[in-house]
Amino acid sequence: MTTLALDRDKKNKDKKADLAGPGIGDYKELEKILPRDYRSVLTPKETQLAIFQVKRYIADNLCKELNLMMVEVPLIVDVESGVNDMLDRDGSRTPIQFHISNDRNLHPVDAQVVQAATKWKRVALKQFDCKVGEGICTDMRAVRKDYFLDHDHSAYVDQWDWERVITAEQRNLEILKMVVGRIWKVIVGAEKFAQPLFPLLKDSRFPNLPEELTFLHAEEILDMYPELPRKQRETAVLQKYPAVFIVGIGWPLKDGYPHEMRAADYDDWITDTHEQTGKDTHGLNGDILVWNSVTKRRHELTSMGIRVTAETLKQQLTMAKQLDFMRLPYHQAILNNQIPLSIGGGIGQSRTLMLLLRKAHLGEVSVTVWPKVLKEMCAEKNIFVLE
Repeated sequence: MTTLALDRDKKNKDKKADLAGPGIGDYKELEKILPRDYRSVLTPKETQLAIFQVKRYIADNLCKELNLMMVEVPLIVDVESGVNDMLDRDGSRTPIQFHISNDRNLHPVDAQVVQAATKWKRVALKQFDCKVGEGICTDMRAVRKDYFLDHDHSAYVDQWDWERVITAEQRNLEILKMVVGRIWKVIVGAEKFAQPLFPLLKDSRFPNLPEELTFLHAEEILDMYPELPRKQRETAVLQKYPAVFIVGIGWPLKDGYPHEMRAADYDDWITDTHEQTGKDTHGLNGDILVWNSVTKRRHELTSMGIRVTAETLKQQLTMAKQLDFMRLPYHQAILNNQIPLSIGGGIGQSRTLMLLLRKAHLGEVSVTVWPKVLKEMCAEKNIFVLE
């Protein structure tokens, strides 16, 4: 094999590994990455006080900015409903499933712990009779058992999962960017809200978030850094723009790979947006990423998008080779236009709090399980995860 072919083969393997899922994947590597000379600016007690004040601010202002109401959300769902979030389309991250025998197995239920409430929310818009411009927000809890547990990936997931009804005419990049801008306003506002209450959070080592978010399409970032795999492209672009919204995640880019794999049955990543961008672009979804000055790494806060229609659902399921999903009640509801068109997303609560409270590890703001090797490694670096 020629040197050129070997280089190309290595790049392709790097890209495939990069798409395989989140996390670093190696504790020896993680040990090198975790910050040195770390000292939390808040005590554990101050941290808890800050967590609940900031969470209230974000929930209240998110509802205000997007015209949402808080609603209850399930922790477990019926397998046959099809509303659990599969997170990707390669089948690598599966939900926890269990059998409820119920009445000596006369009326059993096969249930799953939710991985996110992404699809449930769209059905719930109809249940709560939400009109165009109205929506719902949830204080969602989930379990994702297939993550590599590092400083910003946990098996326990908490999100503000939200969804809002839109019209067919509003399925465009302008509306997507308008909604993203309002969410960003809330996150920046939360930082400003927290600092007078806890003055140590305002520290020259940790610059505040920029007032404006930079919007870039995944194709643009690939053009900027064609030799880098996805995570390295994100790291590079965040050196130039400390807060970005990456548009169009899921559609294969010009190098043959999507920026990241996305499930085929909620966000619309297939719609052609050439008329709006003047370029060969697809997708009505994206992620907010920021530069974390504590960890000195890329930091994802939210994933969101305009949801699929009956037609784009069929197209995406076809590309993902998942047409068998069309028999499920959730998918049937979309195909038969029985639930509203919508836009929605999930904002990571612990991820956001970790950033705003200047923490080095998710375990400093949420209580969950961590392997012994990680807890010992963190303790050596003055990072004390909650027990």
